[in-house]
Amino acid sequence: MKLNELRDNEGARPKSKRLGRGIGSGKGKTSGKGVKGQKAREGVSLNGFEGGQLPIYRRLPKRGFKNIFRTAFAPVNLDAISKALESGKLMDGEKVTEESLRAAGLVRGGKQAAGVRLLARGEISRALHITVSGASAAAKAAVEAAGGSVTTTMEAKAE
Repeated sequence: MKLNELRDNEGARPKSKRLGRGIGSGKGKTSGKGVKGQKAREGVSLNGFEGGQLPIYRRLPKRGFKNIFRTAFAPVNLDAISKALESGKLMDGEKVTEESLRAAGLVRGGKQAAGVRLLARGEISRALHITVSGASAAAKAAVEAAGGSVTTTMEAKAE
């Protein structure tokens, strides 16, 4: 086989329908758009338009509140940390920081996340010294029960 013999599979690229090419083509004259009117014109987007009646998205009451100043944290659970220790992504003796958790691939959320929050799903059996932005009370208790410690940087900033 040569480069000049390469072809697409049969039907891989269907021919585009040619509009407005005479009555005999089946899509001539109005090009399948019916007759006149707003929807026959180009560039029309009628999502939510109800013929001048107040649209439903404006009739219904708005609920809730979106805090634009919210700081989002990437969650990391204890079971994920224990799996990373078993697989060798995290070393047993060293301190566990946000950077080491990112390097181990445990932190999702990329640059949108303001930091890492430690959560208590799962169990941990080794004594670790963890430094993260935030931690739940249950996660702190679980780490301290295993003989480790949790330091949160948010508490340090508040003092």
